[in-house]
Amino acid sequence: MEKEKKDLKELKEKDLKDFNNYCEECKKEDESVSQNLILISLKICNSCKTSKTIFPI
Repeated sequence: MEKEKKDLKELKEKDLKDFNNYCEECKKEDESVSQNLILISLKICNSCKTSKTIFPI
């Protein structure tokens, strides 16, 4: 029981570290990154999202 609680706590901490506002493309911090992560499952800012839409390479 104690080990399960510890594992769950470590998992939550890891998830919180991954849930930051840094874009994977341009490496800048932006509020839209977390919104896009929820909406389209990509950690990119709106600027990079637009450029990927226009130039999908």
